[in-house]
Amino acid sequence: MLKSAAIALFAVTVFCSPASAKTAPKVSIASFAQLKTPLPYPYDEVGNADKSVAMARAKAKAQGKRLIIDMGGNWCPDCRILAATMELPELKAFLDRNFVVISVDIGRFDKNLQVPAHYGITKRLEGVPALMVIDPKTDALLNAAQMTQLSDARHMTPQGLADWLAGWAP
Repeated sequence: MLKSAAIALFAVTVFCSPASAKTAPKVSIASFAQLKTPLPYPYDEVGNADKSVAMARAKAKAQGKRLIIDMGGNWCPDCRILAATMELPELKAFLDRNFVVISVDIGRFDKNLQVPAHYGITKRLEGVPALMVIDPKTDALLNAAQMTQLSDARHMTPQGLADWLAGWAP
């Protein structure tokens, strides 16, 4: 089973990421058990998601970076693991060079659903975290078919998460 999961992750990384993928930084941990605890609560449960996304998109466009809209909820362990992994210094530096990242609280799949709807995602998300990679110049969603691939983040490896993210770097 573990071997088939590794093969599936390899296939996802190779076949579902853009051909111009950058190399991910080598992460400093081998297991999520090594993450600093408590894990972060990355989602603002009372903020104005539309305003935050618009500001993040404008910033990404001005800086020539891609926009990542991270949709999830503070109740979700996979979302919190992803957020903590993205805060590892080596991965954070890589993300800061290539992306503007904004987190959007979608509650229990009942809040801020206008954000994915803006990009044509009107069906219930298959899971969270759901990461939408956006070209801020055209406001186009680049990974509609792959946006929920990290919804089982805790069964990946920290390096696997880093590799997936690097696959979407410009």
